[in-house]
Order: sequence, then structure tokens, then C-alpha cells
Amino acid sequence: MASWNRTQSHHFDLAPEVLWPVIADPSALPLWNRAVAALVPRTADPAPGTALDFEPRPALIGAIHARTAPPAVVVRRVAGREFSWRQPQPGGGLLVRWELRPEHGGTRLVQTVSVDGPGTPLFGPSSAGPLAAGFAENCARLHRLAGGSATREPKIVIAGGSGFLGRRLAADLACRNHDVVVLTRSHDPGSPFRQVAWDGAGPGAWTRELEHAGPVAVVNLAGRSVDCRPSPGHVAALRDSRVRSTRALVEACAALPRPVSRWVQASTTAVYGDAGEDRLDEHSALPSGGAALPQMTGVAVPWEKAAAGANTHHQTILRTAIVLERECPAFDRLSLLARAGLGGPVGDGRQWFSWIHLEDWLGVVRAGLGLEPSVELPSGVVVAAAPEPVRNAELMSMLRERLAPRRLRRWSVPAPAPLVRLGALALGTDPALGLTGRHATSAVLGDAGFAFRHPRLGAALSDITG
Repeated sequence: MASWNRTQSHHFDLAPEVLWPVIADPSALPLWNRAVAALVPRTADPAPGTALDFEPRPALIGAIHARTAPPAVVVRRVAGREFSWRQPQPGGGLLVRWELRPEHGGTRLVQTVSVDGPGTPLFGPSSAGPLAAGFAENCARLHRLAGGSATREPKIVIAGGSGFLGRRLAADLACRNHDVVVLTRSHDPGSPFRQVAWDGAGPGAWTRELEHAGPVAVVNLAGRSVDCRPSPGHVAALRDSRVRSTRALVEACAALPRPVSRWVQASTTAVYGDAGEDRLDEHSALPSGGAALPQMTGVAVPWEKAAAGANTHHQTILRTAIVLERECPAFDRLSLLARAGLGGPVGDGRQWFSWIHLEDWLGVVRAGLGLEPSVELPSGVVVAAAPEPVRNAELMSMLRERLAPRRLRRWSVPAPAPLVRLGALALGTDPALGLTGRHATSAVLGDAGFAFRHPRLGAALSDITG
């Protein structure tokens, strides 16, 4: 029988009994999940078997659903631990389950959204997908709704916090009771985070967010997406968007009466260019000549240099590999290829693929901010990459095994280099993103006491794909 499943989890620095009243109240769901317009129990006590009037968003879909679908029903309720409900659908149904698991310093919420039955190809993307999307930001709303507050130090200012990594980091820190401020060029009225306008060009009113009585930390993720053609104009725009915003932060912090406590500066393992068979870590020399690709090394090197001399007690230059998680653009594009039957090797398939699971990336950033009690990163460069890079051919094989139609799991259409270049031209992207690679790992994280939750790609992909 066809099925669709997505399981995600998130940490809260709140006790289970604090989260439980919100989790166990179906009518509160629209306040923390924007895909739901209403979930109204027909009795005051939503015990198992209680009917629920479910109305999804957007309004048109909700109106159709209200006229055609039977009521949802509470399936299971274990006080303080688990709540689940099911919406019947033709030949199957949608199931939403929340479980609260006590863990160090708080609670881990595990959410599972699944669909079964012959209607899965329709109801998976249309019904379950929106409920599961934006889970981390939904958790930030849940944290606030449950009475969570910004009681931990330092205050954390995130520049470039409106992208995928910025939103996930903001949610992670907010649910750990930090005061999080996102500096952004475009205000999002639906964001659960406090947003402050900035232009990324120079000091302005936003600098007041750095003037705080207690410790302040800065995370700089600002910069245009690298998913563009590597023309001289685009490369210059990529470099300028990173260098100018970094210099603006450096200038603003220089005027503070005391240094910021921590500064995590984003960079990328692409700084090593097309590294072939070299084994790279924090101590490796940066490339020159043909290996120093202008859209990679030519952007990342000045980006890192722009943060030099920042007014901070501790600075981490975070050279991040490809981050893997659903809704992450790189992972979603690779997944699409595998599902569409185009999950064969890219180019010759021998280029190295360095990667890191989002959960580990968040842990490395927290360590850079001094928030992981057992981990102390030194100032300087840190490579945020899992300890076992793989070849591109191995990556695509693992993705096919988990995502491709059954008939295409053993073999799928390869993408030879000329075809990749042609496709990149049509899509307006850079073929080097798929055709080049690097074997990058960290010589620093292990010595600093950091332990990866997802050190091997196979297990990491299984965790992400459910």
C-alpha cells in the first residue's frame, strides 16, 4: 500500500508538562502551525474517539475539505507524553502524532505526519506536506505559546537569518530560551522571530541591537545565493553581498563600548575550490591557479578576510559543507533528481561530496557560540563537515535507494558533464556545483569534544527521509 511519512524532532528548554497543555489542545494548533485554519474538538475533553472539525489552509482548500471530508478523530492521548489524531481520506487517511520525550535540559518534541492508502500520491504533497513544512519555525511559535521566554544569555543577533539555515538556527536558539534577533532586508510578517531591518551596507538603526546590557553574540550568514551562473557580474555580486555586509557588522561592533562575546562567521568548504583527491582540513592551504574557482575561492576568501579584526572575544570562521535536511535547497534538488529517475552519477561520479546533517551543523554553531558545555572550539577556522565524505556516485546511489521508484534503485540515468553544463545553462545555475568536489573534514571538532550525531551518510539520509 502506498504511504508518505515525515518524522521530525526539535529540542525545547521547557519541561514536558509545560508543553503538554498546548500539544493536547487541538484548538491551539492553528496558533503554531500555519497550515491549519481550525481543528475544533466536538467535546470539551478530546479523549480518544473524539471527533475534530479540521480545516486546512489556504481558504479554498479548507472550504472544499469542510464540505467533502468526514471529521477527523483523536486516536491516542497519553497524558504528558503523546497525542495523535487522524483525518480519514478515501481508502486511507492522514495521521499526525506528537510525542514528548524528556531529555537533558528540557524536552524533545517528535512530530510524525503520515498518509496511507491509494490516495497517497495526491494527499501526501497536498495535505501532509504543508502540515510538516516549516516545522522548526512552528516549534518557535509553540515555544512562545507555551510560555517560553528569553531568559538565557547571550542575546544572539543573526545577520542573514531569513534563509534556510538562518531560520533553522533562529528556531533552535529561540526554543533554548535565547533572545534572538534577525537582521533582514525584507520583513516577513509571518516570521515567529523578532526582525530588524538592515541594508547590509553600513551601520544604521539596527546597531542598537548590539548595545545590550548583557553579553551579545553575532552570527553572520548574510549573502546572496550561490545558485546562479558563474558570470563575472554574478561572481562580483556574490562577493559584494558577503563582504559589504560583513564589513558593516565589523564597523558596527567596533563602535561598541565592549566586545561582543562570540562571533560565528559563515564561510564554505568551497573555499578550497576543486580539490580533486586532496584531503582537506582547517590546516590545509587554500588553492591557487585553476583549482581556485572564482565563484568559490574568489568569493569565500574575501568573505573570511572581511571579518578579520572584529571586536569580539572569540571568532569562529565556519567553513560549512553541503547541509543535508529536507527543505534545504541542495538536498531538495538532489532528491528531485533521484525521484524523477535522474539519480545516476553526476559527471564521472568520482568527485568528493563533503556534507553535514543539519542537526550537527546546529550543534557546531552552538559550540561556536559557547553554548555546548562539553565543547570548546578554539578561535579561528572550523570545518563543519561530517567525518566521512563520499564520492558523488555513492551519494546518488544512496539517494536512489531511499527515494527513487523501485525499478530505478539499482540503476538510474547518469548525467554526463556536457549534459550537466547544458542543464545548468537552462536553469541559470553553476555546473561546478555538481561537477567539482572536495574531501573536507575537521581536525578541530574532535579535539574540542564535539561528537557527531550523524557521522555516516547512509544513516543521516535514513533519518532525513524517514
